[in-house]
Amino acid sequence: MVGEAWKCPHCGERILRSALTCPACRRHLRFDAVTTARPVARPTLCPLSVEGTIRHSDGASLSEYSVIIEVREDRGELIARRVVNVGALELGQARRITLRIEMQAPEPSASPAAPARGR
Repeated sequence: MVGEAWKCPHCGERILRSALTCPACRRHLRFDAVTTARPVARPTLCPLSVEGTIRHSDGASLSEYSVIIEVREDRGELIARRVVNVGALELGQARRITLRIEMQAPEPSASPAAPARGR
């Protein structure tokens, strides 16, 4: 079903059941994905891509950070909130962070389903 989610058997991340490879660990999810002819790739759109850099420029020796992602419905109701990464920066260090939303058209034979909810 379109939008159905499950956990990747390799890394445990919540992913779409229709995926041939896990977008997190990039490992194959189906044996037939590597042994048979590949299906026609569905077009992927990227309606949102944001990249930014955080730098430690304060006088303190270490500066801690948290990378948090929130997903909300169009009415503002929180669907999911996840801490993606935490860490500390020393003076002069930086981290580059990229957020991408990738969307694929459903397979022609797939029937619509309710959107997947958070874990």
